[in-house]
Order: sequence, then structure tokens, then C-alpha cells
Amino acid sequence: MTPVRRRRFFYGWAVLAAGFTLILFGYAMRNTFSVFYPVIVNDFSWTRGDTAFMYSLTILSYGLFAPVAGRLADRFNPKYVLASGGLVVGGGIALCSFAGSIAYFYVVYGMFVAIGLSLIGITPLTAVLTHWFGSTRGGMVFGLLGSGFGISLISAPLFQWLISGFGWRHAYVFIGLFAIAVIVPVSLVVVRRSPQHQALLEHAEDPHADGRGGTTPAATGWTVRQALGTRFYRLMLIVGFCNMGFAQQVTIAHQVYYLRDVGHDPMVAASMFGVFGVAFATGNISSFLSDRFGRLLFIVAGCVVAAGGTLLLGIAPAPESRVVAVVFAVCAGWGLGVTPPCCFAAIADRLHGKNYGAIQGTIILVTSVGGALGAWAGGALHDVTGSYDTAFILVQAALILAAALAVFATRRSAMPSSG
Repeated sequence: MTPVRRRRFFYGWAVLAAGFTLILFGYAMRNTFSVFYPVIVNDFSWTRGDTAFMYSLTILSYGLFAPVAGRLADRFNPKYVLASGGLVVGGGIALCSFAGSIAYFYVVYGMFVAIGLSLIGITPLTAVLTHWFGSTRGGMVFGLLGSGFGISLISAPLFQWLISGFGWRHAYVFIGLFAIAVIVPVSLVVVRRSPQHQALLEHAEDPHADGRGGTTPAATGWTVRQALGTRFYRLMLIVGFCNMGFAQQVTIAHQVYYLRDVGHDPMVAASMFGVFGVAFATGNISSFLSDRFGRLLFIVAGCVVAAGGTLLLGIAPAPESRVVAVVFAVCAGWGLGVTPPCCFAAIADRLHGKNYGAIQGTIILVTSVGGALGAWAGGALHDVTGSYDTAFILVQAALILAAALAVFATRRSAMPSSG
């Protein structure tokens, strides 16, 4: 009788679980802003626009450093890159407890925390996981990874409880040190470079790989410059700017403050933000369906549903309309959550290779510019007009534009040929 061979455990799943954990704790550090925002404004009597600029600055710094983080993950052992990022982001959040001026927040939260988050963020992790799983299951892999971002938003009520019970300075210390205690060990113990990536690196470093003193196109894959030469990638960059950047960050940065403005209790507003996070994570996970039914369907659906959810905010002017606020959180959360994994997977489908970390870093850079603009504009427009109406109208316009451009990007004439 032939013995039954046990199927070996695929270690990529362990790396994916580690990536999910890092996304969960890492992005929770940046997403603390939504809950700390009203407290800091009240404590220091700063304007909303000036205070929101520290969030814009951290998004922009994160994006500017993302291509560097991607290259580091491509070139060096990613576990050390990720562990160092955990130390920086957690330490930066803890140091925010010493803030006494807005300039201090701009430097520590706006820059220091952002660099740490880039080192443990979407860019290096998608680069690592794409080498483990390839691009055929990109919707599933990026969706599970990205759901950590959505679930990180559920921490808002916990952050509000820490602020109410211990003050915002002590809350920053607790959150930062706890993040370090989780992120650094998980990175060092679990994360591994894939065998496929190691082979790519060894082949690219071999001066005789193609017999002419260079490497073959199949070995090296797409470069950032080559990707930028395609209409597909250029249009996807604009989609990222509008949806994953501007629309997403206006919604994340300002919805808690908006709900408090119209009369909701601070804990209720934070809890609504948690509902948004659950819906966001559900949207992330739903993106696995794009592996079967196509990326475009879910990108467009996400944009339209999120735009509709944002429109509901205009008819939720009082705390009695809590049901409307919940429907907004579910629709906007799902719509904004399903889009990023589908966009990342669509790009990986066509542009995967040894340099994918740098290509992913570039789209994160453009997305971050849109996010920085959106987070600041939401606060600045409120300072000028006294409401968030104009900001949310711009969000709806950005989402509809993103849906239209996604259609043009996925037309056959815009799709790049194999690298």
C-alpha cells in the first residue's frame, strides 16, 4: 500500500498573516489622528486646517518615502526593513506625547512616524507577498493584507477610551510602545524572503544571465520608467490619486469630527468610525472575487458605492439620524475598501517582476499626494465655509472620475504588453 504523502505547509501563508498583523498595528498608528484630532484642536486652540496639515504631512512623507521602502524590500532582507520600521513608527507615536507646538507635531508625527510606516506599509509588504504568491491570486492576497487597514480603524473606540481615561499624552505612549512590542518580534521571527525572489536576485546579479553580460527582460521585469511609458499605468496612478488618495483621506480624517459637529457623542462618533473600519475590511476581503470576475467591475462598483455613501452625509444633520450615519459608514467603508486591492492586483497582473516594489512605491507616492491634499483641504475648507459640505462634494466628484478613468485604463488599447 502506497503511503499517503502529507502536503507541505506553504510558508507564504505565514508571511501573509505577519503582513496582516503589521498593517493592523502600523496603520492604527496613523489612524489615531481621527480620534486625537478634535482633542488636540481644543487643547491648543489651533485651526482645523493647520492641525489637519500634520496628517497631510504624514501622508505625503509616507508617499515620498514609499519608493525607497519598496527598493529596500526588493534589495535587502525584508524582515530587517520591517522591524526597523516598527521601531520608528511606534517610537514616533510615543514621542508625540511631548508635543508642545504644532511644529513638533509636523516633525515627529508628520515625518518621523511616516517614514516608519513606509517601512512596514503596503509597499514593502505587497512586494514581498507578490513574490510568494504571484499575481494570479492578487485580489485575494492584497485583499486579506489590506483588511488589516480596515480593522485598524476599529481601534478608534479604544483610543477614545484611553484619551478619556488617561489623557491624550499618556494614550500616545501606551499606543506607541504596544505597537513596538508587536511589530518588531513578528517581523524578525515570521517574515522570510521567498525562494522565487531570491532566485530573481541571484539571476539579476549574474553577469552572464542572458549570455551577453546582462539580464533577460523576463528576469528583470518592468522598471518604473517602462511602466510610466504605458497609458494603463498612468491612468491607474490618477485613479489612485482620486480614490485611494483624496477621497479616502478626506473621509478618514474628517468623519469623526463631522459626526461630533452635528451632535453625536464622542464615543458614538468613534464607534461609527469603527463601523466604517469593519466595512472597509469587508471591502478589502471582497476583492478576492476580482480574481474570477475581473478587476474593473469591483473598482467601478467601489467608487460608485462610496460616492453614494458620502452623499448620505448631507442628510444626516442631527444625532437622531444615527441609522443614516451607519449606512454611510457601511457604504463608504466597503466602497473605499474594495478598490485598493483591486487596483494593486490589476497593476501586479501586468507589471510584476523584480522591481515591483519600486513600481508599487510609485503608485503609493501619487496616492499619498492625493491623500495629503484631501486631508488638508477638508480642514481648510471647513475653516473657510464653516462646514464639510464642499469637501464631501469634492470627494464624490473624485470617486466618479476614478471610476471613469478605470474604464479607460482597462481597455485593451491601454493595456501594456508583457515586460
